[in-house]
Amino acid sequence: MEKKLFVGNLSFQVSDIDLEDLFKQYGEITSAKVITDKMTGRSRGFGFVEMGTEESARQASEALNGADLKGRPINVSFARKQEEGSGGGRGFGGGGGRGFGGGGGGNKRRNYD
Repeated sequence: MEKKLFVGNLSFQVSDIDLEDLFKQYGEITSAKVITDKMTGRSRGFGFVEMGTEESARQASEALNGADLKGRPINVSFARKQEEGSGGGRGFGGGGGRGFGGGGGGNKRRNYD
C-alpha cells in the first residue's frame, strides 16, 4: 500500500496549508501540495498528501473521502504511480501530425512532486 494520497474536487481557495491542517489529525504529514497551473498559478482543483505511514494514509483516506473542505466534498484515494514514459500530453507539436495540442490526455491522474 502507498502513503501518497490523491485529493480531488478541491475548491480553488484551498492551499497547501489547508490540506496539511485537514490531514494532520490522522498522522504525520510528509508533504501536502495543491497542484497549480504553471502559466497562471491557479489551482487545478486537485493535490497530493503524503502521510508518514501507510496506516495513517488508509485512515485519512477512509475518514476524509467525501468530507467537506471549503464548501466542496473532496475525493480522497491512493495516488497511482506515474507510468513510465507518460510525461506530458497537451504541449505544442507531438501527437502524430495532429499539430498544436499534442495528444488528448484523458482523465489520467499524475503523480506530481
